[in-house]
Amino acid sequence: MLLASLGKLRAQATVGYYPWSNLLTVSTNAKNVIWLDTRLQTNSLFSSLSIDLLPMINLKRGEVVQWYIGGGLRLNPLYRIADADADLITIDGYSMNVGVRIAPLPVNRRIMLALELNPYVKDKFDSGVLKTHFGIVYAFGKKKKTGTAPEQPVSP
Repeated sequence: MLLASLGKLRAQATVGYYPWSNLLTVSTNAKNVIWLDTRLQTNSLFSSLSIDLLPMINLKRGEVVQWYIGGGLRLNPLYRIADADADLITIDGYSMNVGVRIAPLPVNRRIMLALELNPYVKDKFDSGVLKTHFGIVYAFGKKKKTGTAPEQPVSP
């Protein structure tokens, strides 16, 4: 049962990378009205590795362009490496997202460019930063059947 569920998740998930932000992202099926995006910082100290949990809502979705908004929180499960008195899972801050995914290649709409505006505030709301993200996303899924219909016998 677990293996069947994993296969279904893989068939609907998206994976992306934002190279200038050093973010690796894995999402649930972004074709749904509501979907979940999780992000992991890369290229950072272990105590600074954080995970963003971002529920997203599609505003408009077409074959080429997908507009979405969302928000969520940034967790840091490894912060205890730097501070032994820290909470088991530290909340670093909160963010909002406004983004667009564009599938520019007509031969493969699974490859998308992603551009986001991402205001972020620290957990105590004492500081924040306006971030932007630009990256590439790949959507897994079943291949569309493009075969022709079987030939029908000709009646005499």
